[in-house]
Amino acid sequence: MSSLRPPGIAAPLSDAIAVAVVVVFAVLPFPEQIYRAGGLLLIPALIPAAAMLFRRRRPLVALGVSLVCAVGLAAAGVVAPSALLAAAISCYSVIDRHGRLIGIVSVTAAAVVVFFSNGIALSGDLFESTALQFVLFVLLGGALGDAARSRREFALAMTERAERAEQGRDEEARRRVAEERVRIARDLHDVVAHQISVISLNAGVASSALETRPERAREALTTIRSASRTVLADIGGLMALLRSDDAEDVRSLHPQSGLASLDALVERFAEVGLQIDLERAEPVAALSPASDHVAYLAVLEGLTNAHKHGADATVAVSIRAEDDHLVLTLSNTLRAESSGATLSGHGLRGLRERVTAVRGQVSTADTDGRFVLSVSIPTTGSST
Repeated sequence: MSSLRPPGIAAPLSDAIAVAVVVVFAVLPFPEQIYRAGGLLLIPALIPAAAMLFRRRRPLVALGVSLVCAVGLAAAGVVAPSALLAAAISCYSVIDRHGRLIGIVSVTAAAVVVFFSNGIALSGDLFESTALQFVLFVLLGGALGDAARSRREFALAMTERAERAEQGRDEEARRRVAEERVRIARDLHDVVAHQISVISLNAGVASSALETRPERAREALTTIRSASRTVLADIGGLMALLRSDDAEDVRSLHPQSGLASLDALVERFAEVGLQIDLERAEPVAALSPASDHVAYLAVLEGLTNAHKHGADATVAVSIRAEDDHLVLTLSNTLRAESSGATLSGHGLRGLRERVTAVRGQVSTADTDGRFVLSVSIPTTGSST
């Protein structure tokens, strides 16, 4: 794990302070002779000060040098405060840099060495209070190093968690935008596609009957006018909904039609020349309002596809109950050029999403030029 290091001048300043402390304790005239390193012994007493300069890069080396100097001075009968303090500072750096496992082993080994080396200098008095305090300094240095490392790792973990949370918010925002785009596209298809199909079909009827059957052409033009007004009103409602700043504005673009409006739907398609063979079991299974609307949309999508892609302007519609499910089946023959387009249309994709939302299933098949759309929707008595 990467660590957060002191910025700027903080690290060199702390190294300079460590060097100064070791030098001061090496030359300080202690009252007791056993703590003074005079003459040539001043050299090993000052060497740990130099080791402090690379305690960050090589803390184990700095600790080893300090302990060697401490043991050497102890063999000469001197308890060297400078070397022992350097060992304590090095213990801080070891556990701070190399982690808890290596740090604990190193600090424990250093404390044992200091304990016995001081005993050598004190003629075997291992528990002399003044000497034991240096053992405590070594242990304290290790504890402070572990605390510093833990604090740094905690700060780093909090930073990473904040970054992950920020990334999660960005991903959630992108997901919501994508879902909203899909919803808008689905609503736009439901609002516009059927009416445009009606307009197109009636325009064909009007153009073919204009000279031979002007009354029929007039009826078709009237239907085109009505459908145009409807689609313009629905698009206007959609634009108003998208531009609304009110988060509670959840108005519908049009009434939520259900299977109760099925006869009117069949009649509209029959008026534009689609022959519908409707087989409906009575009574129709009970559906929730959302499922009822989805069932209506399924029939609407199937009839629209039959109009757009059918070869003989006929479609068979079956509505029946099977095992706590309402099953809708629509089948019609296809024109040769419409086979692939029917199975991969946006309308069927949106229908699958709507049916899945009410825990239903959609299946399509194109067999020997006949397209079959089957939709299964759980009824209100279903436990699934």
